[in-house]
Amino acid sequence: QVQLVESGGGLVQPGGSLRLSCVASGSFFSINAMGWYRQAPGEQRELVATLTSGGSTNYADSVKGRFTISGDSAKSTVYLHMDSLKPEDTAVYYCNADLTIYRTNNYFAEDYWGQGTQVTVSS
Repeated sequence: QVQLVESGGGLVQPGGSLRLSCVASGSFFSINAMGWYRQAPGEQRELVATLTSGGSTNYADSVKGRFTISGDSAKSTVYLHMDSLKPEDTAVYYCNADLTIYRTNNYFAEDYWGQGTQVTVSS
């Protein structure tokens, strides 16, 4: 059983900073990529940033230059450092992991989601 647990959300004033963390635990062979998505009320879930096992990153245009994704493979953890936060960054932020699972003598690529953490940017 694989579990993703996020932490670090909260209320912050415009211009402030937050750091989100996501830890992957359970039985998996390897991490292919991890990332962050967000969903605002009434909106579809959208990509924020991703980080591959090879170190490649990808950011939504709306967060480039303000958000930084990083990881600690030894801890199976991905971080999202958010600076210069804006009210439009308000959303539930979800961690995503693309993992390789070893099961019944085969390897499978599977996708997992965390439960989400609320980020609210407001004065």
